[in-house]
Amino acid sequence: MRDDESFGLGLKNQTVSLATPNSLWHDAYEQEAEAIRDALGDMAIDIQHVGSTAIPNIKAKPIIDIMVGIRHFADGLACVGAMESIGYDYAGTDIVPDDHIFGRGIKGETRTHLVHVVEYQGSHWNRMLAFRNALRAKPELARAYEQLKVGLADTHAQSRAEYTKSKHDFIDKVVADAGLT
Repeated sequence: MRDDESFGLGLKNQTVSLATPNSLWHDAYEQEAEAIRDALGDMAIDIQHVGSTAIPNIKAKPIIDIMVGIRHFADGLACVGAMESIGYDYAGTDIVPDDHIFGRGIKGETRTHLVHVVEYQGSHWNRMLAFRNALRAKPELARAYEQLKVGLADTHAQSRAEYTKSKHDFIDKVVADAGLT
């Protein structure tokens, strides 16, 4: 059984608070990826740890972001039952285009995990990996991102949507510098 509290995970819905980097976040990802792999079987072509908890030594919201690559975006609906069987709620595709979003935590209260089911090697897949890989490869870029996030977390502590929206220009620039648009 997964024990989110032992990994230091959980954030009240809609709020923003950054946590000190936690070496256990990688273990939390590995444990969750195994559960997702078991639930989805061959529907999941690849599973990746993304988001700030995947970047060493930077502050992050204590929520594990996981990206699951599937053959075709439309196949994401076929994942709903399997994801629900391991405790995820389906949030739909309205929040982020080309992204089936699933959340786990205490429904309506906290989130511990977000799973992004996207087309494997599609534009969303490539964009998320390019951003993560650039921050992992360039510690100075990761620090700049962390500084931006700290300021935004103070400004948008009660609006996760505004916090996320305010990071777009930085993310777009990093992805463009990586050769993706």
